[in-house]
Amino acid sequence: MSSHASRSVSFPFALLIAVGAASDALAQNEVRLDELSVEGRGNGQAPPASATGVVGAPPPAYPGGIVGSGSRLGLFGNRNVFDQPFSATSYTDKLIRDQQARNVQDVVNNDPSIRTNVPAFSGILGFFIRGFPVFAQDIAFNGLFGVADNFNPAIEPIERVEVLRGPSTLLSGVPPFGNIGGVINLIPKRAGEEPLNRVTLGYGSDAQIYKAVDISRRFGDTKEWGIRFNGALNNGSTPIDNQSVHFGVAALALDYRGERLRASLDLGHQELDFTSPLRNRNVAAGVRIPRAPDLTSNQQQPWEYRDSATQQLATRVEYDLTPDLTIYGAYGISNFRQEYFGGILTIFNARGDYRDPISYLPFHIVNETAEAGLRGTVQTGPVKHSFGLAAVGFWQDLAQAPAQNVGAPIVSNLYAPVYLPARSTLGLSDATPRTSSRINRSIAIADTMSILDDRVLLTLGGRWQSLDVNAYNPVTGFRTGSSDSSAFSPGLGLVVKPLERLSLYANYIEGLTSPAPPVNAVNATAAFPAFVSRQTEVGAKYDFGTVGVGLAAFEIEQPSGFLDTRTLVFSVDGRQRNRGVELTVFGEPVPGIRVLGGLSLLDGVQVRAQDPSNVGRVAVGVPDMQLNLYGEYDLPPAFIPGLTLTGRVIYTSAQYYDLANSQKIPDWATLDVGLRYATTFQDRPLTLRANVVNVTGNNYWASTGRGILSQGTPRTFLLSASMDF
Repeated sequence: MSSHASRSVSFPFALLIAVGAASDALAQNEVRLDELSVEGRGNGQAPPASATGVVGAPPPAYPGGIVGSGSRLGLFGNRNVFDQPFSATSYTDKLIRDQQARNVQDVVNNDPSIRTNVPAFSGILGFFIRGFPVFAQDIAFNGLFGVADNFNPAIEPIERVEVLRGPSTLLSGVPPFGNIGGVINLIPKRAGEEPLNRVTLGYGSDAQIYKAVDISRRFGDTKEWGIRFNGALNNGSTPIDNQSVHFGVAALALDYRGERLRASLDLGHQELDFTSPLRNRNVAAGVRIPRAPDLTSNQQQPWEYRDSATQQLATRVEYDLTPDLTIYGAYGISNFRQEYFGGILTIFNARGDYRDPISYLPFHIVNETAEAGLRGTVQTGPVKHSFGLAAVGFWQDLAQAPAQNVGAPIVSNLYAPVYLPARSTLGLSDATPRTSSRINRSIAIADTMSILDDRVLLTLGGRWQSLDVNAYNPVTGFRTGSSDSSAFSPGLGLVVKPLERLSLYANYIEGLTSPAPPVNAVNATAAFPAFVSRQTEVGAKYDFGTVGVGLAAFEIEQPSGFLDTRTLVFSVDGRQRNRGVELTVFGEPVPGIRVLGGLSLLDGVQVRAQDPSNVGRVAVGVPDMQLNLYGEYDLPPAFIPGLTLTGRVIYTSAQYYDLANSQKIPDWATLDVGLRYATTFQDRPLTLRANVVNVTGNNYWASTGRGILSQGTPRTFLLSASMDF
């Protein structure tokens, strides 16, 4: 039996207090004021990993500090962004802190290729990358899938949020669901060279109190041992009516860097409880989608809730057999539990009337992942080879009880929601019998051959992969369906540098896609066979020294799935082709002005459909245009030294909701603004931040796709003060 009334954030306060006390004892008395102009670097950067390793600091930040100069490319390790035959961006911890990001969604909102497919205050993350869905369960942690929280991994322990646009099968293996739109990889923080003690206090509308600590030390004769602790609490009412959030995370990162041996260990625990969480909406077939409601209005019942908790462990070890050859291994495990009590609304007329079926759904996932490989470089005549060999395994057991309905569906209206007396889960079972299992296995080999002082780089490789998916009856435990798919997925990439700062590139890559039904589908636990997806891409990148510009043109084909709004049956009966052009820009064009963002033009088409009349129609949830532009301006010291103005514009064109292109949401745009003030208080670095998301209070539907409708983010105020001591 579930007892929601007794729930609380059982966060390990004792650990916070103990680490805080230790940090006070170890704190340095001197503050180097000459480091204030480079905020976030005062703690010192750890040395980078070896040429063939990844355990260590990530590639240094690009001028401006908001993105990295390189990112992780799976079995190849870290690569400079201008040497990659792919389109990728690595968002830094500095950007995360300055924008007061509370989750991964807040960070990737800077990316013109990405849109969210769930409401901001749902406690769940989901994305469209290049117009294709990418689930939160496909987010990687330090290169390992299945380690991060399954629905909303904490951002506080993260140093970089890496986005690789397009498939990454050759590079990183098969994500749990094999999505081809792109991959998000979270790089955890490591202890820097200098001691760090950072405390942040924040406030978010309507009454969220945020507290965070970031503490690190290095020990040993050569500072070979490192420890870093990140903890945060966020409690209180959100901008959404009747909604409150209780969030806690504690993450411990340990590392060792010897002469030839390097190792890391990441331990984490997080809890996220939402009262009256928002969910995606369904729209009945043939119904004109009504205008978006006031985004602060909550159509969920005040007594609906979603409680979740995750424990995770990840470790990585690498050893240099020679200066140019590294052997490595990694392992990760996570244990995720969730209780959900509520419903997904179905809008059944243009007036905005809806039905909310209330059910109780406990949920449990255990993931394990392992990787072993070899990475090295060798010279053969005029050709330099940078090669990788890797074997990856992923094992998942998913357990959930059948949805237990509680009372009749609630009928109400988007613009005037009716709240009913609380319903209870008393007497309902919280047992979570196994309903599905998944095993992904792969072996990859690849080589980047370079000539003419790295002016020409050719990457060739392939990955053999297999996906085994089983579905089980939750009552009897008997297997009710299975799918066993395997394929060899080739990949190739070419980079040519006709000029010193100009990189022209192309790639072709394949992958296996394992479609996943949405949670409200009647066949949500069905096992679907995997399908081959393909991407072709050409592009150019230019490094102006302080500004980087990228242009990419791509074509991706992937099987398409859709939820029938009449039967709620999810099926994979079509194929979708997305063609697009992306322009990206990042850096600091002049001192004190920083820019980030770009433009994405998309042409999504249904090239195969169960209903022949839908062939050639616009793909569901794919807008023609996506624009993101973020900027920072440091006011002249003669005016107010240390004051920075920030702003961001996000625009998305209209999208279709249904295969027949008869239901549509309009285009939308939002404006975010902010202030940042860096100063000192009692000779200690202090940074004050104020941000307003959607400052105009625009009410909008954010996205469609896969038969679901997601609303946008309301006007949200964020304030914080961060001090290093």
